[in-house]
Amino acid sequence: MPGLVAEKDGGLVFPIKVLPRSSVNAVVGLQDGALKIKLKAPPVGGAANKMCIQFLAKTLKLPKSSIKILSGETGRSKQIMVRPREEGSKKELAQLKKIIEELAV
Repeated sequence: MPGLVAEKDGGLVFPIKVLPRSSVNAVVGLQDGALKIKLKAPPVGGAANKMCIQFLAKTLKLPKSSIKILSGETGRSKQIMVRPREEGSKKELAQLKKIIEELAV
């Protein structure tokens, strides 16, 4: 999905819509221009946010420290920042962008 992911401050920013208390952890497509993610964790005490970062790190094969919630920590709609392992790596950014856009299909 072109336009889903934007480059910003040496990383990638994209919107997600989280569905907590789901039966599985999975990306299930797009909703309102955002990547829709089902998570098992409840939206209590930051559990869903923590699981969201863990799930995205595993899915994108990145360390958890490379993923940050920029906005929406208390809501279902969030803005995510993903940074490459190697700072300034245009090749890795392009690969990550491709993976994220493919998740939306």
